[in-house]
Amino acid sequence: MMKVAHFVFGIFGNATALFLFLSPIVTFWRIIKHKSTEDFSGIPYNMTLLNCFLSAWYGLPFVSPNNLLVSTINGTGMVIELVYVMIFIVYAPRKQRIKTLAFFTMVVTVSAMVALVSLFALHSHARKLFCGFAAAIFSVIMYGSPLSIMRLVIRTKSVEFMPFFLSLFSFLCGTSWFIFGLLGRDPFVAVPNGCGSALGAVQLILYAIYRNRKGAAAAAAKAGAVEMNGAEETSKEGQKSVHDQV
Repeated sequence: MMKVAHFVFGIFGNATALFLFLSPIVTFWRIIKHKSTEDFSGIPYNMTLLNCFLSAWYGLPFVSPNNLLVSTINGTGMVIELVYVMIFIVYAPRKQRIKTLAFFTMVVTVSAMVALVSLFALHSHARKLFCGFAAAIFSVIMYGSPLSIMRLVIRTKSVEFMPFFLSLFSFLCGTSWFIFGLLGRDPFVAVPNGCGSALGAVQLILYAIYRNRKGAAAAAAKAGAVEMNGAEETSKEGQKSVHDQV
């Protein structure tokens, strides 16, 4: 029964994680259409690429048993993120392209170092600990990336820049892998995804609190526009009245 539940939550985690990896497609379609990266940053995609590699490597049977589903989705995510990074490099201005290439070089270097050290210098439990800590650290960093958006939501009291479905699937993805890690008794999967689940829950709570503020702001702006138009019409009528009297 535990094995079945472990497998089911792994499949559900794969599905929700795939949605997260595909969510920037709209952004990259805009970049391709405009042939410019505008003000977007390539760093998050490089960091997610690194996280995907480390997590996929950790899930391989010779590193940690019973975590193959971790490798399947992160291997897929690695390919998707690599495509994002390549598109960014193609369309970024020179200064940004150099910066993105530098980060990409760092990602490749760190990935190669982790793979080589774990293959040739470490064995069995030591290998699992080394790769597990590396994957967990960068998973926490990836899940922590929306903190700046959450701060913006609290400051502006608006969820305009925090899409609901992205927050929902962040929560579902973190929760699925958290339970998967608990069932598999793997802290390197459970702990970082527990953090992701908690942060996703906070995003949903913020959305519930401020979801109507955007509509209220739009209504206020509309009311202000109507009031301004009314004032202009009153002014025009007054001018016409003065003109008629003259």
